[in-house]
Amino acid sequence: MPKEKRNGSLKATKVQLRLRPAEKAVIARAAELRQTTLSKFMLENAYQAAQQVLAEQVHFSLPPGRWKAFCQALDAPPRKIPALEQLLTEQGVFDGLGNSSPE
Repeated sequence: MPKEKRNGSLKATKVQLRLRPAEKAVIARAAELRQTTLSKFMLENAYQAAQQVLAEQVHFSLPPGRWKAFCQALDAPPRKIPALEQLLTEQGVFDGLGNSSPE
């Protein structure tokens, strides 16, 4: 039966690693400095590295029909979003020391 995490969700899968004792010692020391467990330290850092790799993905391919739709979406004029227009044109709380009236 899977262990339950503090937030109530269930862990669904397990990953095992084989590493040299010196590598484990370095990672364990880093986890200790961050005041976390070895598993949590490894998961957080591996997840962050994976997100970075995925964000750097610049080449992708699409079937011809989806590529055409993608290009059309890029070439289409931007949608008007009144709330966004208002946000970008009206004076904000950090403009003029919070005074929303023009000087």
